[in-house]
Amino acid sequence: MSPAALLRRFGPLLGLLALCAVLGTLSDHFLTFDNLINVFRQSAVNALLSLGQLVVIITAGIDLSVGSILGLSCVLVALLLKAGVPPALAVLAALGIGGALGSVNGLLLTKLHLPHPFIPTLGMMNVARGLALVICGGFPISELPSSFRFWGAGSVGWIPAPVIVVVVFCVVFHVFLTRTTVGRDIYAIGGNPQAALLSGVPVDARLILVYALSGVTAAAGAIVLAGRMNSGFPLAGMGSELDSIAAVIIGGASFFGGVGTVGGTLVGALIMGVLRNGLNLMNVSAYWQTVVIGVVIVAAVWVDVVRKRAAEKGRAAVN
Repeated sequence: MSPAALLRRFGPLLGLLALCAVLGTLSDHFLTFDNLINVFRQSAVNALLSLGQLVVIITAGIDLSVGSILGLSCVLVALLLKAGVPPALAVLAALGIGGALGSVNGLLLTKLHLPHPFIPTLGMMNVARGLALVICGGFPISELPSSFRFWGAGSVGWIPAPVIVVVVFCVVFHVFLTRTTVGRDIYAIGGNPQAALLSGVPVDARLILVYALSGVTAAAGAIVLAGRMNSGFPLAGMGSELDSIAAVIIGGASFFGGVGTVGGTLVGALIMGVLRNGLNLMNVSAYWQTVVIGVVIVAAVWVDVVRKRAAEKGRAAVN
């Protein structure tokens, strides 16, 4: 394996370890067991959103609606629970609603032939957030059943329940992307959509599926967040679409499509969580934290562009 390939595969992990080492030096509390468990728990929602964002970005797309779908799903699952729906059915309903909203993004993109995923997902971002506010009147829906709250605030032994949820989703997505024909089709679409179409790949159907999966993971994030906060609130997930995009790109995926792994995305989500936690421990204000996260996002995209140019130069030199 070439040095460039090794760096792409293990670079995010090395970056995470280096960041942990630096923050451990700057704060005595960072490397404590309780704090690290807290980091894992807090990173769970972004990790779930990032898995859905990953499959979208592999196709050279983008989903700006994941935060709003999370907010709407959060409100709807809380309403179902308050109406007496059993928690298991409420969870399934929320996942179904998230998948349906994501499918609408895919349908708008493929059937209306919109020029870029930015447009339908931006529209859905506003529609879903507006519906969340309308449905609950702008007020959170609190006091959810304790059995439901387990998914956000519970634990199995010392392992937080949200971490278990993330691990299950990671395993499923890894197998899906690397061991199934549909997963290989998704990478092919990101690499060259025209070539994939000529090879018999049902591009439109795959794109609809990709955005549906993004909606499902957003709804899963809503379930975890509502359980942790003991409420469904309409502003949940504000700005989280940017964190999910950053996690995917930091994890080694490319905005140009065809590249990305579940493991890298998980590491990217942990980097975002570790960074926020470390800044909190160092009493950095929320305003400056926003600045730092913005710089990280720009830097991640810049690294992606540099990687793309280097790969093109390498192919040109071979030819």
